[in-house]
Amino acid sequence: MTYLRLIYASRPVDYAPETLGAVLAGSQRRNIRDDITGALIARADLFLQMLEGPASLVDQAYARIRQDPRHENMRLLVRRETQWRLFPGWTMREASDTEWIWTPEQVAHGLPAKAPRHEVEAIFVRLWREGLTPPARRFTLRRKSLL
Repeated sequence: MTYLRLIYASRPVDYAPETLGAVLAGSQRRNIRDDITGALIARADLFLQMLEGPASLVDQAYARIRQDPRHENMRLLVRRETQWRLFPGWTMREASDTEWIWTPEQVAHGLPAKAPRHEVEAIFVRLWREGLTPPARRFTLRRKSLL
């Protein structure tokens, strides 16, 4: 099966980490319905998100996300077909401790939009590797049941 992999970057507006849980819960419910998986990196200076799934549904989700007033300066970094998903068991994996990606100064100077596609995808490969051994039996809305 062919999937669409889409990665975008944006700048949060009035970012508050304590509200991220509610945002993720809503997106996870929609992603279960639409067979979309992926990951979201959320920091005060950066949203970096990968969506994977059926092309038309990923495009619809991206159009919906573009209308969300909680972020601005959205840039599409990667949009390509793939035969496999990086996050097949995750309706939306969340990562916040990600200073290893780009510094706030690099983000402020527009580095995410200038980064080569392979570098952007490598960020999510690292998250995938880190997620291969999730905490014991922690299945929430974030992780699709594998049963």
